[in-house]
Amino acid sequence: MSKDVTRWGVCHIYASYNNTIIHITDITGSETIALASGGQVVKQHRLESSPTAAMTAAKKAGEIAKEAGITALHVKVRAPGGHNGPSNPGPGSQPAVRSLSRMGFKIGLIEDVTPHPHDGCRKKGGRRGRRV
Repeated sequence: MSKDVTRWGVCHIYASYNNTIIHITDITGSETIALASGGQVVKQHRLESSPTAAMTAAKKAGEIAKEAGITALHVKVRAPGGHNGPSNPGPGSQPAVRSLSRMGFKIGLIEDVTPHPHDGCRKKGGRRGRRV
């Protein structure tokens, strides 16, 4: 295989306030190539979602993807979302993307794939909302 061929993959980044999970798949999204999370690279639970842990996890997943021959990535960033989770991604999403681009991956599309409800379940909190 020649060097100028770009092999695309998809990097799914799930960034919550408790953890960051980096999952690199082939272009169809059906076959996993690499998987790493903040919990794999730090000892304390409180540091799982930190930007440093996200960068290290992205580096770990990126090295495995490089060995598999992936040279370019489309990035899909996801926050917990849904009818009760926060719709904005945690602190580890941007450092993870930056770390992947610094590793030499060509970054294609960066899209937000956070699930948002189309009026499904009723939100918790009752009629008058959460009273603090």
